[in-house]
Amino acid sequence: MAITHAAPGQLVDVQPLGDQLSESRNVALFKSDELEVIRLVMPAGKSMPSHGVRGDIMIHCLEGAINLTAGGQTRQMMAGQLIWLEGGVDHALEAVQDSSLLLTIVLRK
Repeated sequence: MAITHAAPGQLVDVQPLGDQLSESRNVALFKSDELEVIRLVMPAGKSMPSHGVRGDIMIHCLEGAINLTAGGQTRQMMAGQLIWLEGGVDHALEAVQDSSLLLTIVLRK
């Protein structure tokens, strides 16, 4: 089954999921030739191992709290905070609380 992405000009709701967080899944909101935006849902304790992507990324913590390790430094991100990382920077995530994140990736060919 194909993933349905938002169309250009379509409004997308990225408010905190609240009580629906535990039943929610990751979803790619849209993807173009140059940009991809994904809502990541991470239950407490879930981790994403260290990895890098070619393009710049922006991680926006919509709710909960995560530990982000990037550039040899670990920081806790709380709801409402965001960070920008240059392409190629290895990073890892671990959910401290049930969390949802907005991930924006600049795609480089």
